[in-house]
Order: sequence, then structure tokens, then C-alpha cells
Amino acid sequence: MAKVNQTYYVPDQSRWPIIGAIALFFLALGAGHLVNEVASGQTGFGRYLMMAGVALLAFMLFGWFRHIIRESMTGLYSAQMDRSFRQGMVWFIFSEVMFFLAFFGVLFYARQLAVPWLDGAGHRVMTGQLLWPDFTAHWPLLKTPGGATTQAMPWQGIPLINTLILLGSSVTLLFAHMSLENGRRMRLKGMLLATVVLGLIFLWFQGYEYLHAYRDLGLRLDSGIYGNTFFILTGFHGLHVLLGTLFLTIIWLRIMLRDHFTPQRHFAFQAAAWYWHFVDVVWLCLFVFVYLL
Repeated sequence: MAKVNQTYYVPDQSRWPIIGAIALFFLALGAGHLVNEVASGQTGFGRYLMMAGVALLAFMLFGWFRHIIRESMTGLYSAQMDRSFRQGMVWFIFSEVMFFLAFFGVLFYARQLAVPWLDGAGHRVMTGQLLWPDFTAHWPLLKTPGGATTQAMPWQGIPLINTLILLGSSVTLLFAHMSLENGRRMRLKGMLLATVVLGLIFLWFQGYEYLHAYRDLGLRLDSGIYGNTFFILTGFHGLHVLLGTLFLTIIWLRIMLRDHFTPQRHFAFQAAAWYWHFVDVVWLCLFVFVYLL
């Protein structure tokens, strides 16, 4: 391990942020076109824009991670730089908490306010009679004003299995962290690999769940507020699981191929662990408020 720099390192100008911004632009543009294409039953270039965005994002992540790892391993980072990384990760996770709170707020508003109002709750007796006379408030909302019907996704089966998978992945990651701090490298590699595999299994089950929702339950993005909130919350969470799995895979490869990290210096591992545990907590909230209640 290189000697720690005692001065605050200021990196040179980097091309990676602008490449990442372009990749995210392609992803967002492609996703928007793809949603419209699926809803209209047409084919277009949305999927190709998304594929280009994913490829460019992977290129950016690989290049930027390699650049930062090289700076760290050559001893350019000081103790203050390490604290800056920690603060940056904390604020990033905080921003993710606010991101999911916004969507949980949408779910709360729809369930507790908007849907009851349509049934005349509170002082809005005339609202339901004027807008939807035959409406009866209940959740999940399985029939839209336009007449589209769907079925609710039960909590048994895949959602429960995925909950157990993510809880198990947190345990294996905790064991991996303890093994790193205790210098048990073989156990560290095994437990971290198990965490990555559990993350991939979760994603596979979620893909199968979406297929079941579209094919068997008629649960789609255009299935009213229930379908919207279901796919937005679970879909964004699945994206975070994918990113967390990628993060942990990179950490595992660094350990396997380069024997990186020591019991004293392993913040990259800690950052990945913080992110993964955050993703697990979000899923527990999803399981309760989207599937159970």
C-alpha cells in the first residue's frame, strides 16, 4: 500500500462527467420513447437509444473507476480526501432517500387522499358523483375510469422470496465486511461473491415477476394509478439493485485480481456496503407498502 499523501489532492480536468451526462441523456430519452412505443404498440428507436446509453454509461464507469483506483493506490489521496469521499457518499445516499420518499409520497397521496376523495370522503361528496358516480374507494385500484381492469400482485411467491434474498444478501455482505476487517481473505471473497450472486438472483426473479404481471395479471404501466406506482417504485428499486450489484462486482474483482483493500483502508468496500444496505431497507418498505398493505 502506497504512503498516504499529506496534502489535499486536486485532480486534473476530467472528461468522464460529460460522458456520463451524455449517457444518462440517451438513457432518459430512450426510456421515454420506449414507454410511448410500448403503450402505442409501435416499434421505434427507443430501445436503441437505451442500449447506446447503457454502453456509454458502462464505458464511463469503467474508465472513471479505473482512474480513481489508480489515484488511490499510488498514494495521492490524503486523510482529508478520504473524509471528502465519505461525506460525498453520505450525501449521495441522502439524495436517494429523498428520491424514494417522493415516490412513496405519491403512493400515500393516491391511497389516502385522491382515491377516497373520488368516493366522496370528507367534504367532497359531490366529487365522486360528478366525476365517477359508480366509484367505490378501495386499494389497490383495479379498475380505471376508462374501464381498464387489472389484478393485484400478491405478496406471496416472488415478492416474499425476493425479500428473503435481499435480507440474506445483507447478512453475507456483513460477514464479508467482518472478514475484511479481520484479515480473512478467503472468507471475504466467498461472502462477497455470494452477495453478488444473490443480487443477480433478485434481478432475475423481478424480471420474471414483470413478465407474470404483463402476461397473466394484466398489470401494466397504463393500468391506472396502481400500475403506475407499482412499476415506478419496483422498477427504480430494481435499477438500484442493478447498480449495487455492479458496484459489488467491481469490488470483488479488485479483491480477486489485485488483492486490494486492507483492514485499515477499504472505504470503497464500505461505500458499496452502505449503498447495498440502503437498497435492502428500501425494498423492505416497498414490500410493506406496495405488496402487503
